Amino acid sequence: MFESYVKRNGEKLRRGYTTGTAAAGAAKAAAETLYSGQTLDVVKVDTPAEIVVDLEISGTEIKEESVSCTVLKDGGDDADITDGTEIVAEVTKLDSGIELKGGKGVGEVTKPGLAVEVGKPAINPVPREMIIDSVKEVLPPESGAKITIKVPEGEELAANTLNPRLGVEGGISILGTTGIVEPMSKKAYRESLVVTLDQALAEDNYELVFIFGNYGKQMAQSMGVSDNQWVKMSNFVGYMLERAAEREIERIILLGHVGKLIKVGAGIFDTHSSVADARLEIVAAYTASLGGSQQLIQKILAANTAEETIQILREVELAEDVFNLLAKRVVARAAEKVEYEIDFGAILFSMDQEVVGSYGVELKKGAEEWRIKSMC
Repeated sequence: MFESYVKRNGEKLRRGYTTGTAAAGAAKAAAETLYSGQTLDVVKVDTPAEIVVDLEISGTEIKEESVSCTVLKDGGDDADITDGTEIVAEVTKLDSGIELKGGKGVGEVTKPGLAVEVGKPAINPVPREMIIDSVKEVLPPESGAKITIKVPEGEELAANTLNPRLGVEGGISILGTTGIVEPMSKKAYRESLVVTLDQALAEDNYELVFIFGNYGKQMAQSMGVSDNQWVKMSNFVGYMLERAAEREIERIILLGHVGKLIKVGAGIFDTHSSVADARLEIVAAYTASLGGSQQLIQKILAANTAEETIQILREVELAEDVFNLLAKRVVARAAEKVEYEIDFGAILFSMDQEVVGSYGVELKKGAEEWRIKSMC
């Protein structure tokens, strides 16, 4: 097992390695066995992070013209959906040169805007280089190799990733810019969100809908927003707005449940509850600004959730005014964040997928659902 540790907030956490590193190790072991006839239990891989990884070979299959080796991907203490997944490399002899292909369970890129060209296997540039360099280390002089990377469970795993959204079909991507998985890394997650932004731009979409997560996705789709026009920002609102401004996005509609999006109206741009949770106070403050009674304010502050405040305000016919005002404030704060380089709209919705407040967006209410007119 690969053992390398880092401290995070005083806690000792184990690093892991990427699918790219696993593929490089499997390919290196297969190539060495193919040409030497000797099977390996462990293989060393040099990573771009300048950490040498000892990888266990969990399986070797020797055929007449090829060798396949398997490495289990290990995410360390930042395990993701691919943790424990079999990464297989099949290597066959060539007279010269190295060919790298994607086999079963490795996705194929079908849309522009990614690091890999359309029509190519979803093996990112750094892992590609790692795989080829690792095989070169063990090839005899004047010899070549055809490498096919396979992920037996890849197609099933991909259904639970962003790959279908990004236009990677048929399996997972072989990833990793450093070869090492740093535990609890927000940086890698933020960067994965920016990929969807670049994907939208590659398809000439300069008017986008920013959402927080699955509820927002469902709401956006019900409102007529196509899959290439919504972008997930998770809790990293400020970060994603800044990346959008750098890319000269013209217009963004911020779409979110009241419990998340109203935080932006208070100038909170990291909306994780561990950073700031003033939802009830925000609703109470804006209700007071519209003349809400002391009794009403106390009732809002005693609510269990922001969702509950919707009904509290409806009972006194203030819900529309309060949440429209909050949506207006969300727009103002977002515009300030990017120095007015982007035009914003905002839509607040309830758990029942009902629009409870909006500003800067033209909406229409159909028989069963809301729609955003400009995106219908």
